[in-house]
Amino acid sequence: MNNISYVEKLIEDQLNAGIDPQIVLWNAACACKGWPYVFGAVGEKCEPKKRRQYGAKFYMDDHKTIVTKCKALSWDSATNTCNITGTCSGCKWNLPVMMFDCRGYVRKMIQMVYKWTLQGAGCTAQWNTEENWKAKGSVADGIPRNTIVCLFRRNGKTMEHTGFGYNGASAECSSGVQVKDTMAGDWTDWAVPACVDAEVPDPEPVEQPYPPTLKQGSSGLYVKLAQQLLKERRYDLGSSGVDGKFGPATAKAVKAFQKDWGLKQDGIIGKKTWELLKSSPVKEKTYSVTIKGLDKTQATAICNNYPGSTMKEECP
Repeated sequence: MNNISYVEKLIEDQLNAGIDPQIVLWNAACACKGWPYVFGAVGEKCEPKKRRQYGAKFYMDDHKTIVTKCKALSWDSATNTCNITGTCSGCKWNLPVMMFDCRGYVRKMIQMVYKWTLQGAGCTAQWNTEENWKAKGSVADGIPRNTIVCLFRRNGKTMEHTGFGYNGASAECSSGVQVKDTMAGDWTDWAVPACVDAEVPDPEPVEQPYPPTLKQGSSGLYVKLAQQLLKERRYDLGSSGVDGKFGPATAKAVKAFQKDWGLKQDGIIGKKTWELLKSSPVKEKTYSVTIKGLDKTQATAICNNYPGSTMKEECP
């Protein structure tokens, strides 16, 4: 794992060598791999007094790992206080390193390379501040290549996660800084920071090993595809139909499909649900016809001419 000095020197050396700042930003973001996730943090040095500050503030809001992952901290449940009871000795982050949450990671990395700050206290605020961005788009419609982008995960009108994307790979701070060689997953939107001094090329399709995970609040071409597959299999999408918006009616249809195929009925279209949606048979329309006044011989003769038909005896 790299330390703060390594990342700072990497940025300085590459900028001085005339390397495109977009590439420098991507390299710096990847060089932070393994650095810790701390809710609320925006790139401070990871040390007990700072972690204690965030632990005391957010521990009761279900961010217990701020304390439980730290060798130097403990929580006093009797007084609901966070205390420094140890040292950083033996901790893998005692290099030192920085700590972030997802939007803090993106903000700090851009600051370090471009000396420019994304405005907004959270993911949604960052996304909604138009001055932050040079261009925006939907991941389902493609992402510009050779261009650093901020990735977002949408849940309705809220952005609940953010990270970086570059030429099909992604970097994010979720349970620590992670670098992945694919953008596959549930990224929904992208945006090019306004500080990027380059023309933004037209978006290109994202190479994904599988369609992204979809849930209520998702939108775009993949939602339309899923809705079309559900419609072909006679699942009710409500009055909206195939509109590319994953609303309550689509979620209900997904749960009905999952129930029919023995899957967990969570209304989320993940890999198993995608596989069955694409491979399950399409239900053709069927019709019922009643012909009165026939005896058994006559009814049998008609059914024999139409394979798959059935007859039912009715008493007068």
